[in-house]
Amino acid sequence: MALMKILFLDQTGKIAGAELVLFDLARFYGQNCLVGLFEDGPLRQRLIDQGVPVKVLAQQPLQVRKTASLLQGMASLGQLLPLIQRVVQLSRDYDLVYANTLKAIVVASIASLFSRKPLVIHLHDILSDQHFSPANRRLVVSLANQFASQVIAVSEATSKAFIAAGGNPSLVQVVYNGFDPAVYQAEDADRERLRKALVLEDRFVVGHFSRLSPWKGQHVLIDAMAQCPDHVVALLVGDALFGEQDYQVQLRWQVAECGLQDRVHFLGFRDDVPQLMSACDLVTHTSILPEPASRVLVESLLLGKPLVTVQGGGSDELVLHGETGWLIPSSDPQRLAEMIQYCVETPDQMQSVAQQGKRDATDRFNLSNFQQNIQQILQQIY
Repeated sequence: MALMKILFLDQTGKIAGAELVLFDLARFYGQNCLVGLFEDGPLRQRLIDQGVPVKVLAQQPLQVRKTASLLQGMASLGQLLPLIQRVVQLSRDYDLVYANTLKAIVVASIASLFSRKPLVIHLHDILSDQHFSPANRRLVVSLANQFASQVIAVSEATSKAFIAAGGNPSLVQVVYNGFDPAVYQAEDADRERLRKALVLEDRFVVGHFSRLSPWKGQHVLIDAMAQCPDHVVALLVGDALFGEQDYQVQLRWQVAECGLQDRVHFLGFRDDVPQLMSACDLVTHTSILPEPASRVLVESLLLGKPLVTVQGGGSDELVLHGETGWLIPSSDPQRLAEMIQYCVETPDQMQSVAQQGKRDATDRFNLSNFQQNIQQILQQIY
């Protein structure tokens, strides 16, 4: 079956979870697609390195935030109109337009009206009042209902939130993210090399892998670390990406206040996340709001790493408590510290759960299956 031609749209050139999903889809379509980014960043070069056509479509990032009011959103029209016009022109050479982020939905919806090309929305966010302003929720849902041929949700939690916000249930189909198992075959030699390089050979290493953002809850892990034994150390892997640099400053101040400078390490953005995860004894995920479908959870499971994450959202679908990992209440550093200590004291039980998690994730979240599922959905639309 021949691949259709797709115009993918994404609001950022930075690399976060939604962009990694886009990367995997764009690689699958290769020369049959074009990725249009609304700002430049490392994603552009990563796509080029894979032979994927890519264009930066805007001179400066769109300024509308998730919490923006309707009035603030209207103020961005001057930026949007030239971008919409360019997308209309580009879309004429493609079979459908694929919006991968919320700002891309706005541009793609209006562009599809003029180009008469089918629109597919890949929804990576939980549309709740905890994450988005009422104006932004209404806008996204209204555009999806009016213009989208299909909404692909990354979890049941994401799908239910879309419907609860007024989304048309008949539009939504859940497709869990896919992962290439070959990427998550870490070698013991790499693990030991990294632990030695980071001077962690005799430590119990807890990893946290996420951009530095208040809702990702790195501060909860720091509070928990203050209650853990001295040989337990934490690695915070990720940078502040979307205007959240103040939070990074706050975290460093918190570490200093707790006297944890030698036990909490900020590693910033890294390209060797699978290797770093493998070097950890435990992976934690501490979001204070429900996650749509965090990639970190599946990545840690595929690596056979013990995992402690928080209840709610898509996490309840990805992790089976006590079977493939552990689910705890959010914003509860004492409970997190207790779970870390439990894992320190019960290595055999911890490894048994981790291995079951690896088997489960390998079966459920295969990249090839994900790509084929998306292809089938798109073929039905076209």
